Amino acid sequence: MSLAPRVVLVHRRTPFADAVARHGTRGQAAFFLRTRGHDLAELEEADERQRGALAAVAAAVPADWRSGAVERADLPRFLFAPEDVVVVVGQDGLVANVAKHLSGQVVVGIDPDPGRNVGALVPHPPRRAAELLRRSASAAECEERTMVRAVTDDGQELHALNEVYVGHRSHQTSRYVLTAPDGRCERQASSGVVVGTGTGAGGWLASLARQRAGSAGGSPLPGPADADLAWFVREAWPSPTTGADVTAGRLRGGDLVLDVLGDELVVFGDGLEEDRLLLTRGQRLRVGTSPRRLRLLR
Repeated sequence: MSLAPRVVLVHRRTPFADAVARHGTRGQAAFFLRTRGHDLAELEEADERQRGALAAVAAAVPADWRSGAVERADLPRFLFAPEDVVVVVGQDGLVANVAKHLSGQVVVGIDPDPGRNVGALVPHPPRRAAELLRRSASAAECEERTMVRAVTDDGQELHALNEVYVGHRSHQTSRYVLTAPDGRCERQASSGVVVGTGTGAGGWLASLARQRAGSAGGSPLPGPADADLAWFVREAWPSPTTGADVTAGRLRGGDLVLDVLGDELVVFGDGLEEDRLLLTRGQRLRVGTSPRRLRLLR
């Protein structure tokens, strides 16, 4: 007999909860913000909206299904099962945070605060939770989004939905040899390398592309379902020993290779620097399309 699906509610502690935890009580938090021209009430209202959304999803779980919950901070220690339906209640970035920990589970994005989030990855209102959970059994209704993977020469790997960043851990100069899939090779000193997907094209990649006349190596950024990736070198510095010519492009089936020339380089995905790979001199990193896909219910 197969197990009933388990609904896993993924959420993040709200700014209101953070403020109260930092100052000890609601009154102290309100006083601190008020003396600096801010109002705790706005944060409290957003907290209530999130708690209402979580309650609506919990109430919509079928009686014969199992359920669980996990905060963003605990994601690295949470074990997702193959039959899980992952319901993300929060902002688009929270979907990216959980995607790296999944292996094909259906993700349902719930926006607890419509009108304040972009909603690209959390398109559904809480009131539709029951219908969405019923539909989650149909793979045909899922949109698959490309992810990016970074793999070290000793077998460590990291997956991300938006982008991965490779650079110095304290944001000093990164030194490495970069080799593009077309064979172009250059020794570089820069503030890091970013490789991202079509989903990430709405964020950091878009900013980098605007600095390059809105293009990645002369072509538009990839779409969310495209297998292509775009890559950019940030602030490459030309010198007698380093170049600044091989600084942007697209990955279509190949990998971007970096051979590390300095110590203390890090690799992290989707802005989560605390969940990172460490690289030392002499190591090789390959970055390309991940075999994983985000399965997002539409």
